[in-house]
Amino acid sequence: MIGLTALFFWQWLKFDDGRLHLIFCDVGQGDAILMRKNNFEVLIDGGPDKKVLSCLSQNMPFWDKELEIVVLTHPQADHLNGLIPVLEQYQVNYFIASPAGNSSAGFKKLKELIETKKIAVKNLYSGGKISLARFELLALWPEKSWLLAHLDSSESAPAFAKASVGEAVLGAQTSTNLNDFSLVFHLKYGEFDALLTGDADERMQDEIMAVSAVPEVEVFKIPHHGSKTGMKEEFLEKVSPELAVISVGKNSWGHPAEEVIEKLSNLEIKILRTDENGEIEIVSDGKSWQIR
Repeated sequence: MIGLTALFFWQWLKFDDGRLHLIFCDVGQGDAILMRKNNFEVLIDGGPDKKVLSCLSQNMPFWDKELEIVVLTHPQADHLNGLIPVLEQYQVNYFIASPAGNSSAGFKKLKELIETKKIAVKNLYSGGKISLARFELLALWPEKSWLLAHLDSSESAPAFAKASVGEAVLGAQTSTNLNDFSLVFHLKYGEFDALLTGDADERMQDEIMAVSAVPEVEVFKIPHHGSKTGMKEEFLEKVSPELAVISVGKNSWGHPAEEVIEKLSNLEIKILRTDENGEIEIVSDGKSWQIR
């Protein structure tokens, strides 16, 4: 009994420190980002498999099996598949995604779990925000009219167009590259800022800059695992980060591209990579921040 009490107290001291923890999970070739402040957690993407569960268990108290919000930036396997075991093992209060979906087995399984467990679904567009435990995620993309124009003209598009205020659509079909639908977030906590981009690469960055104020931030999650088409020069100059994080694993696409590393190095931006550094944790009290 004394041992259990001591473990509980140690975990409480470790996790309930009043600071924001931004954790880039090491999930191989994919994305999974956990934000934690005290006992409130937001998970953005789940990577390609169940490795994300290890990240959650290491960065949440052993008794905490609840995620306040889970976000799917876009429905591709390297962001989506790890969310299936997450939804199976954790209570999730809200699931946030754009309406775009696909016909893959992984997406079908994810949607089935959401429906079976009666998880509330919300769509989010540029200008929308998530506020939790005094930190905020402001959506910069996708823009709603652009999204509607790029859904297939099938039964899914009218369903999205006719959805009432607050009604969510999940799984609308599209022939457009799913990367283009990636939710992009400006994370704000006091004076600390980060930009979380999913796979929204240079094809979409002019569109993003046209509809949203792209912020200058301390931490920039490099789009699309450091793909050579990941960043426009103008976009990188606007963001002007101190730290660039690349979520990447062993792959056959050459991620991260030498061109991307060179762009960042030429601007003297510090680079951390999950394939080389493992899990990357940023901690902020809203004024200063550090890499743990």
